Amino acid sequence: MKNFTKYKPGYFPVSEEYTDWVKKDHIEKAPDWCSVDLRDGNQALVVPMSLEQKLDFFSFLCKIGFKEIEVGFPAASDTEYEFLRALIEQDLIPDDVTIQVLTQSREHIIRKTFDSLIGVKNAVVHLYNSTSFAQRQQVFKASKEEIIEIAVEGASLMKKIAAEYPDTNFRFEYSPESFTGTEMEFAAEICNAVIDIWEPTPENKVIINLPATVQMSMPHVYANQICYMDKHLHSRENVLISLHPHNDRGTGVADAELGLLAGADRIEGTLFGNGERTGNVDIITIAMNMYSHGVDPGLDFTDMPSVVEAYETYTDMVVEPRHPYSGTLVFAAFSGSHQDAIAKGMKFREDNDPSRWTVPYLPIDPHDVGREYDGDVIRINSQSGKGGIAYLIERDHGFDIPKAMRAEVGYMMKRISDQRHEEIPADEIFEIFSKEYINYFDPVDITHATFEYYTSLKDEETKENVGVDMRVVIGEDEVYNIQAKGNGRLDAVSNALKKTRYDFNYNFITYSEHAISPDSNSKAAAYVCIEDMNGQRFWGVGTHADIILASVNALVSALNRMNKKDHFIEEVDAASGK
Repeated sequence: MKNFTKYKPGYFPVSEEYTDWVKKDHIEKAPDWCSVDLRDGNQALVVPMSLEQKLDFFSFLCKIGFKEIEVGFPAASDTEYEFLRALIEQDLIPDDVTIQVLTQSREHIIRKTFDSLIGVKNAVVHLYNSTSFAQRQQVFKASKEEIIEIAVEGASLMKKIAAEYPDTNFRFEYSPESFTGTEMEFAAEICNAVIDIWEPTPENKVIINLPATVQMSMPHVYANQICYMDKHLHSRENVLISLHPHNDRGTGVADAELGLLAGADRIEGTLFGNGERTGNVDIITIAMNMYSHGVDPGLDFTDMPSVVEAYETYTDMVVEPRHPYSGTLVFAAFSGSHQDAIAKGMKFREDNDPSRWTVPYLPIDPHDVGREYDGDVIRINSQSGKGGIAYLIERDHGFDIPKAMRAEVGYMMKRISDQRHEEIPADEIFEIFSKEYINYFDPVDITHATFEYYTSLKDEETKENVGVDMRVVIGEDEVYNIQAKGNGRLDAVSNALKKTRYDFNYNFITYSEHAISPDSNSKAAAYVCIEDMNGQRFWGVGTHADIILASVNALVSALNRMNKKDHFIEEVDAASGK
């Protein structure tokens, strides 16, 4: 990378110091939004949109809330001229939407631009010419005065021609193109020359658009340039400062956000940042950043999957899986520690203040943009942890796995994912959990159990206070009808099992139970952990409408798992062809 020596900053930093905007910590209100998807975005496509696609895309942009939409350069392209005329003649422009068209400062282009707008109700005519030092020196070989004259002539002609079309509400916009490479004093001078010709009023404000046509500086330098213009433009109270950041340095969103703090009123950009070279600023990211700070962005992204689908359909572009707020994986957590924090955060919010969103690792609630927790937030692969897996099983199926059991379940799922080299979907996670732990009745099955209690609730001293009469089936042939007593129902069942010809040697470690849902007729779930003579522990889960029988089923499941170690992973992989 020795060639770095040929690069020098091409921007002109502001000599004056501005600190007021730096003290602001967030954007307090949404700017005026202008979509340039149909001009900047379209001209950046390998295969530009057809007329039908552009008409559909225009309607979609209106649907999600854009009130200003740039529709192209009608004097420079027959396709864009036909598109504009179709919008007008088919009455497709809502009364509260203003279309914007672009024009160079050349008389025949300006006149054709106004002709293309005949019949429209509201329109912004956007005049531009390049002002940067490099363009003046290398492209136009013109002085500052000559560049100003180009802008002034165009502005004067626009004002004159607009008066010939009294049925249209025209607003004017001027861009010193390549603003970021322009000396700030000169940028202010040429903008003020245009403002003085247009004579803006509170009822008919002028737009001064300050594009980062090519990003040249860090975002705070651009913001200081915006602040300089904010303080040096004529008739500032009747001027809207607009930003049009590109993304050459990858900081288009930062440029826009800091520019808004520094005094801008309006943003021109595209969905997902589509545009020439590295693209335009992504309006969705700016809007959703505001939303995450409690500010209404004024655009509707409540169904983000539909926005993605529409964009990909119209442009044949692809939204990256990690694209902020909209990518398929932006809410996905595979890391065990992240999953654990998200699960606990969800529970904390539910138990404390559901009106506030403070869940770790998730800047917004996925539901707010039309995403579901199922398959979006906690995703399971070989990097996942016990907390996330337990959260999914509880969220979707109501099983509150004991903490002591979660590590075992987590390692089992991670092992399967690691062997397959793929993610495990949430529904399959429960399928695996269910087949491995819940009501596992092979080879031992207790098909009937009746309990009898011998003491009152007040008598704590009596041992063997529960009797059981039960039927045990082992394998396909062996059936036992057994009675036994114990100091609890599970102890009684254990004592009965020991009367068969099998040597069930184990110790109870822990037992817990709960209702699977809050309903009074809910099925119960019970969890039993036993330990064999080698100190190895085995969990079983039982379910039943009767909590007592659920506990019996849990014990039987644990026993069968103890006698058939590591059986299931191989079965799952064999069945799926892995």
